Amino acid sequence: MRISVVTSLLAIVLPAFVQAQLGRTPQKFTLDDSLRGTLNANRSWWDVQRYDITVTPDYTSETIVGQTSIRFSSSKPGKLMQIDLQQPLLIDSIVLNQLQRISFTRKNNTALLQMPAQMQAGEHNLLIYYHGQPRKAIRAPWDGGWVWTKDNKGRPWMTVACQGLGASVWYPCKDHQSDEPDLGSSLTMIVPDTLTAVGNGRLTNKMPMGDKTAWRWEVKNPINNYNIIPYIGKYVSFEEQYNGEDGVLDCSYWVLDYELEKAKEQFKQVKPMLQCFEHWFGPYPFYADGYKLVQSSHLGMEHQSAVAYGNNFMNGYRGRDLSGTGWGSKWDFIIIHESGHEWFGNNITSKDIADMWIHEGFTNYSETIYTQCLFGKAACEAYVQGIRKNIMNDRPIIGEYGVNHEGSGDMYYKAANMIHTIRTAMQNDSSFRQLLRGMYKTYFHGTTSTVELQAYIQQFVSFDVKAVFDQYLRTTQIPLLQWSINSGQLKVKFTDCNAAFRLPVYLPTGIGQGVWKTIQANEWTTIATSLNDENISSEWNKNLYIRYQD
Repeated sequence: MRISVVTSLLAIVLPAFVQAQLGRTPQKFTLDDSLRGTLNANRSWWDVQRYDITVTPDYTSETIVGQTSIRFSSSKPGKLMQIDLQQPLLIDSIVLNQLQRISFTRKNNTALLQMPAQMQAGEHNLLIYYHGQPRKAIRAPWDGGWVWTKDNKGRPWMTVACQGLGASVWYPCKDHQSDEPDLGSSLTMIVPDTLTAVGNGRLTNKMPMGDKTAWRWEVKNPINNYNIIPYIGKYVSFEEQYNGEDGVLDCSYWVLDYELEKAKEQFKQVKPMLQCFEHWFGPYPFYADGYKLVQSSHLGMEHQSAVAYGNNFMNGYRGRDLSGTGWGSKWDFIIIHESGHEWFGNNITSKDIADMWIHEGFTNYSETIYTQCLFGKAACEAYVQGIRKNIMNDRPIIGEYGVNHEGSGDMYYKAANMIHTIRTAMQNDSSFRQLLRGMYKTYFHGTTSTVELQAYIQQFVSFDVKAVFDQYLRTTQIPLLQWSINSGQLKVKFTDCNAAFRLPVYLPTGIGQGVWKTIQANEWTTIATSLNDENISSEWNKNLYIRYQD
């Protein structure tokens, strides 16, 4: 057994080590990184079907006691099974199919289970009992962990934020984005009867247990591990219905009791948001589970069908306009951005965290789309150009695969500007909307990757999407359009870009006049123009995220 475990661990870590050595930026990755980030032999033989989680938090000691039922299927049984549960949480026991105790060894933040030799292919159930003091979030949602705090009246207020850090920070699971529970999940929270517990999906049971109450919430749809979240506090709620593309959508809002009136006013922004996003992206993806905003003690997160809201019932991002244009102060950033994730991140999920730009880039661009829905095309263009000031170009947007590694924070603003560049170069907003709604259908409740998405988008455009992705996602260079005017002839070419890069560019032929031409890297294109060096600068199309030669 000891030899087989060591051999298995070497098989896990070596591919990630080699990949790291071949990466653009040298970086050391640990065994923990590979165990989290790789679909190794101890993870790939089984597929999660459902999670049923029960947790009892103790606010005073900041500890939890829990049990997680994992229903899984396999076409062939494996000898070893990796379950993720981050230290210092402890596993008490594991039972297979309600009958057989399973032996296991802990390795860092995982447990390696020794599966019985007689186990057959098919569907099985693991029941894992655990307890301990989960990692505490100090600066949620950025650092992650269990949040133990108090509301303004000094009453307990608890939740979890764990994107990136991983759901295994508070419950045992297969902590990899590629494997969502196909049959949904349930979360039962046993809390003091003076408090209310809110979870994802719909409330299916509320059962008194002495001086405590068990609240059971259930999700019918597949869900990311990190989106399954408890909210525990002195909550009250109100409801409304939205008549959407797929029928009647139940919307509910859970806030602290003394914030109810503020919430009723601020959350009026939900229906216009739903109408806008359904038009551009497709129907809200989780009608079966409903839409919900839940007030949180941190800023916010995209927890599926239970979006965390902590923006203090004000517009902008904590009152600030991140674009600096004025448009971003006209709507509530957390309502719009985190709800946008229901389409991008929750409905369409990246298989590997290295491709998180798929979540964040498209969701960041949903802010631009919403600005257009409210105020028109010129406002949306000003907004997306305004957020460019937040781009760092510090490192590539795509991270290292297989080691639970995110790329640059430019996955937000830069990726959104790449998407706007593609939209602009398409020169057809109807086709762009068709592209977005087609993404919804193609990857509905599913997972994807940069390579797959690249092939999908290529169907809608005439230029090389791979070269565009390579440029904006895999390098920090922003293409430079060099130009010169001589005797009424405008010459242009791209530099500071990969050799395959080409993109349609608007070339001015006069004041308010121009033509679109596909411009190549390091290859001159010439057209006639009546402009000169002094007046051409005001005629370039600023919606393309490229640099224009001074």
